[in-house]
Amino acid sequence: MAAPGLERGWVDHELAAEFPSLALWLMRVRARPGRSPEPVRRRLRRLSDRITGGHVIHMRQDAVPWAYRVFWRQIGIDPDTDRTPVEQIALDRLKWGGLRSRNVLDDALVIATFETGVPVIALDADKVGEALGLRLTGDDERLGGTGRSLSSRQIVVADEDRCLAVVSGEVSEDHGVRSATRSILLCALQVKGVPEISVEEALWTASDTLSAG
Repeated sequence: MAAPGLERGWVDHELAAEFPSLALWLMRVRARPGRSPEPVRRRLRRLSDRITGGHVIHMRQDAVPWAYRVFWRQIGIDPDTDRTPVEQIALDRLKWGGLRSRNVLDDALVIATFETGVPVIALDADKVGEALGLRLTGDDERLGGTGRSLSSRQIVVADEDRCLAVVSGEVSEDHGVRSATRSILLCALQVKGVPEISVEEALWTASDTLSAG
C-alpha cells in the first residue's frame, strides 16, 4: 500500500510480465521553480563534500545503485557509457570540483537521487494527463508528441496520449517544469532490488527540499 501522498502509476502488461518488480511512483507538490534558498545550497555543499573518487568507485556496489546498473543492462543501456542518474551526479561532482546549485528543483532532484540512489524526475502536473505509467514505445513516436524521435520498444513514462520522459531521465520540453509551473509531479522509478521505502524516501526528500524553496 502506498504511503499517504504517493500514487502508484500503471505498468503496461508486457513490461509487467518481463519486469514484475518494475513500478512508477508519483507525488504531486504545490511548488514553483526558482533560486535555491541558502539552506538548500548549504545542503548541496555538504553533499558535495561527501563525494570523493573512492566513494564513486564503491558506490556502484551498494544495493540500490547496483540494482539500477543491472536494470540498465537488462534494457540495453551500458551503465559504463550512459550512466545511471546517481552515478552521473557523482561524476559531475568530480568533474566540476563540486555540485553546482542551479535552481531549487534541480537541486532537490540531485539531493533526493544521490541520498537514496533512486532516480527522480519532475513534470509540470498541469500539462500531463490524469493517469501516468510505464510502457514501451511503438513505431514513429516522439518525445512529448512533437519532440525528438524515439526508437521503438523504448521504456517511457507516458500519460493517456503521449510519451513524457524516457526511463533514463530525459523529459519532454513541453511537459517539463518551467518558470510558470505551479504544480510539480515528481516521478520515481522502482526496479528489482530497490525497496519501496527507498522510493518513498526519494520522493519525500525531493518534496521537502522543494518546500524549503
